[in-house]
Amino acid sequence: MTREVDLVIRGARVVSPDQIIEASVAIAGEHIVAVGHDDTMPPAQAEMRTDGLYLLPGAIDSHVHFRDPGYPNKETWKTGSAAAAMGGVTTVFEMPNTNPPTGTVEALRIKLKAAESSYCDFGIHGLLGDESIDQLEALLDAGVTSFKAFVGNTFGNLPAPTDGALLEGFEILAPLGIRTVVHAENSSILFRRQKHLQNAGRIDSMAHLAARPAVAEIEAINRVLTLAEWTGARVHIAHHSAADSLYLLREFKSRGVDVTAETCPQYLLLNTDHMLKLGGVMRVNPPIREARHNQPLWDALMDGTLDMIATDHAPHTPEEKTRESIWECDCGFPGVETQMPLMLTEVNRGRASLMDYVRWSSVAPARAWGLYGTKGVIAPGAHADIAFVDMARAGTLSQNKLQSISKISPWNGRAVQGYPLHTLLRGRFVMRDGKLVADAAGWGRSVKGIQKMPTPKPRNMEHYSSAIIDAPEGIPANAAPLVDAL
Repeated sequence: MTREVDLVIRGARVVSPDQIIEASVAIAGEHIVAVGHDDTMPPAQAEMRTDGLYLLPGAIDSHVHFRDPGYPNKETWKTGSAAAAMGGVTTVFEMPNTNPPTGTVEALRIKLKAAESSYCDFGIHGLLGDESIDQLEALLDAGVTSFKAFVGNTFGNLPAPTDGALLEGFEILAPLGIRTVVHAENSSILFRRQKHLQNAGRIDSMAHLAARPAVAEIEAINRVLTLAEWTGARVHIAHHSAADSLYLLREFKSRGVDVTAETCPQYLLLNTDHMLKLGGVMRVNPPIREARHNQPLWDALMDGTLDMIATDHAPHTPEEKTRESIWECDCGFPGVETQMPLMLTEVNRGRASLMDYVRWSSVAPARAWGLYGTKGVIAPGAHADIAFVDMARAGTLSQNKLQSISKISPWNGRAVQGYPLHTLLRGRFVMRDGKLVADAAGWGRSVKGIQKMPTPKPRNMEHYSSAIIDAPEGIPANAAPLVDAL
């Protein structure tokens, strides 16, 4: 006798990176147990008709700031994860520039306690900096899934790691196969240029862009990928903003460096024309750039140079975003709730396919963070993480309706077509009929236990700091003998 399942979803179109098929989906507990013809589905306690809807693997946002602990006026885990659930996002990776920064086991435990109220599953990026180098392995043991290095400065003003610390961090993490997210801007350039602009009395919105030119991104990416290539470390370039630095991703990928990269809706769809109208609302790091950058970033997503979409969800209060001087406007804005309708609108416009979108929003991040198979796919054995999407539904984004505490957004008033109607996380609805399921708070859990990164491929280990320190008289172990050329 066929075992009864909890739910059968009937009449939907299931989307993968390769195809869209009409199929039904059976769910038992937290997992998908069958995908196929309606007649092949097992008996179920409940059935759901979804005619005309598309089933997408729940989006995985590898770049969010939930500000918790430390900044409850901006966001909390509960409100940030609620925004994720409303946006069809079932897994997030949260950044370490909270207070305290996630650079010690004690700080991590505080964050994990806050995350107990999460509506979505989550990973935690620990802090890679000069002061946390000796904590990396302990942080991994305590629950960190990955790391973040703020090579460019941003909210929290965490000091950028020195190049020596960055190299040493990569040497520690490369043999472990752990990926490090990098905010790739040259802090020295940014600080010096900002100081010049402030001394000149510039407080206008365009001064922020002037302080952070594309060359700062070019230089930092080149430096980071050089160190990654040398050590064999896995890296991820956050919020890629400039057309001018794409060639570096292409070059280092062709050389076998394990680098993934994200861009965000703001870099694809906004530019300085919008900045002139919205001012500090759009202040973000890296900055929104000139219109010439938009299409090359789309092209890079299409050809695989850029791997995925993330949001850099970075909430602040309206008061913190609307001050007279651009330098006093906090950097960032909410995005985890609006990403899916924004991108689905572009799909409806023919700019990409739904299959492309699934690759960018779910499959690629699942692969990058060692989750693919359990997440990132609608298939037997996978978590039942599903966004139910109505591609015909049209509406207007409203900052006042965001779940985030941050009720200010550059997307306010933007017309969209294509919405997630329901969000299923491990077999349980966390958003249904466009409304948050209130008692689902706390259903989210860490992905640490299911994360399986590929086999590490460290390089040049005989030159690692640890090898030099441990070798007699400072000679690297297994080093080639010196040849006297005289």
